Amino acid sequence: MTELVSTPLFGVVLTLFVFWLAEKLYRRSGFILLNPVFIAICSTILILKFSRISYADYARGGDLILFLLGPSVVALALPLWQRRKQVLQRKLPILVGICAGALASIASAAGTAWLLGGSSQVVRSLVPKSVTTPIAIGISEQIGGIVPLTAALVVMTGCLGAICGPEFCRLIGIRKSTSLGLAIGTASHGIGTARILEEDRLAGAVSGLAIGLNGLATAMMVPLLWLLFGWN
Repeated sequence: MTELVSTPLFGVVLTLFVFWLAEKLYRRSGFILLNPVFIAICSTILILKFSRISYADYARGGDLILFLLGPSVVALALPLWQRRKQVLQRKLPILVGICAGALASIASAAGTAWLLGGSSQVVRSLVPKSVTTPIAIGISEQIGGIVPLTAALVVMTGCLGAICGPEFCRLIGIRKSTSLGLAIGTASHGIGTARILEEDRLAGAVSGLAIGLNGLATAMMVPLLWLLFGWN
């Protein structure tokens, strides 16, 4: 058993099996709070905790799944290509919205952590919370954040956006497909995009575009803000 747990196959099989069960539960119930990514994460943590399996053993296979995160985000280009004419017609509002969203995300995350008395390292770790994981990790490393904390916060942000993002947007009056996709993609990256893509293909296409552009905007804004305000 110990030999099996220490192989990469264990992490891969456990991840896929738990997610498969979570997906079936979500499809049968239709209950938003049972988001499959959120349930799979919680279930995997509990399994590792109660079976006393170390995270290092799990990560040998889990890291292979993480490697596929980049190509999976690239796959979101398909709905974007299918709706490219509609997106190009709205290019200026989309670009302005993404820049505003990136700035608001950075300011709200860093500001909230600072007001609550968080250390400089914690503040830096929160800055890229709304950027897709590979970019967020790179930003966190460059500005001196705690990379595991950043990764966890990115996933939590995505899960929160997937669970209640579309409902919250509609509650405050955001109902147009482009605006809805822009808000979800900028705030909650791939996990939120997967949710909105199920409901509206145009919103999903814009959300997929927002993931990449928000990552680019955040990566450019953070160093400039650090220089402007003299943060070190």
